[in-house]
Amino acid sequence: MSGAAEVEGLLRELAPRVLGVLVRRYGQFDLCEDAVQEALLAAAVQWPADGVPERPWGWLVTVASRRMTDQVRGESARRRREEAVATASPADEWVAPGADADLPAAADDTLTLLFLCCHPALSPPSQVALTLRAVGGLTTAQVARAFLVPEATMAQRISRAKQTIKAAGARFAMPPPPERAERLRVVLQVLYLIFNEGYTASSGPDLQRADLTTEAIRLARELHRLLPGDGEVAGLLALLLLTDARRPARSRPDGSLVPLAEQDRSRWDAAAIAEGVALISSALARTPVGPYQLQAAIAAVHDEAARAADTDWPQILVLYELLGRLDPSPVVTLNHAVALAMVRGPRAGLDLLATLDGDARLAGHHRLDAVRAHLLELAGDPAAAREHYRAAARRTTSLPEQRYLEGRAARLG
Repeated sequence: MSGAAEVEGLLRELAPRVLGVLVRRYGQFDLCEDAVQEALLAAAVQWPADGVPERPWGWLVTVASRRMTDQVRGESARRRREEAVATASPADEWVAPGADADLPAAADDTLTLLFLCCHPALSPPSQVALTLRAVGGLTTAQVARAFLVPEATMAQRISRAKQTIKAAGARFAMPPPPERAERLRVVLQVLYLIFNEGYTASSGPDLQRADLTTEAIRLARELHRLLPGDGEVAGLLALLLLTDARRPARSRPDGSLVPLAEQDRSRWDAAAIAEGVALISSALARTPVGPYQLQAAIAAVHDEAARAADTDWPQILVLYELLGRLDPSPVVTLNHAVALAMVRGPRAGLDLLATLDGDARLAGHHRLDAVRAHLLELAGDPAAAREHYRAAARRTTSLPEQRYLEGRAARLG
């Protein structure tokens, strides 16, 4: 294996493990992360040309350790490092084998790094950026491109995130059991945010970013491997697979958006759908129901319909009603309104949608206007629908979505 694409995949897999070794050894996340990034960059340049070393993990650890040594050279830094290593206990690094049945017995640095990068002291954008860099193995330039910001801006965001973690006194260790469920919820949310940014880019000329959706699925798979008994982890992975399965049919060759009802379902990824359905079926049968499981179940109902007309909307409506009680949010209400309209008529959906008019969380968001326009069109009010399609088009920063909404408005006269 020597191609650049194969090397990039291997480096992403090895990045969190190498970083874990360095943080255990030196105890300084910010400096260790910089050293690992330098090692990854060196490998990305050398390996495609010279071939992958016999022990790539060991090569990266050696190079990163040398970079780390260069960074912390000096007597006072050396003493601090030695003291940190000398005073570290196994409990600081990982939960003792057998101490928690929900965690793997063997230490795995990826899970610890995910929890560290999703530290509650960080803002959601910083959690996403740091997760992609430290756990995903992306360079700062790659993360910046993913979010369409200058590399210098992203470098500052990542630097501030690392300094925030340092100031918060965070250690390379699993959070204590009382905090673990909440921290896992944040980890799942961050992976979901990464996926959503890739599935429908929030701005720019492209509808979707396959690099981000692929990375989110890869990290969700790794999390499921580490926590196979967690129903919400399984639910998230199922949701991502079932949603991403439609990606090949979501856009035309010119990049324009194709709505779900109009997609060529023969282009959907049947293997991903089968895997997602199996995952969510198993999770629902053996674990308490959670929000990601319900969303995955909804996605499965959509994906299992051979035609849009075959969609089991009554079942989707019941699932949204459950989701609204379990994890209420404006986005859930938006989707609930669509399901309600498909079962009980567009006016019922519009009535539910009206409850969101004063919700500050949706102020200025294009989706409220877009959904209202769709339901007004179904209700036979083309003039009102046209105005809301145009309002939605003005508010979105995604060019493919903007063109789609403007096209819908134009068709209504």
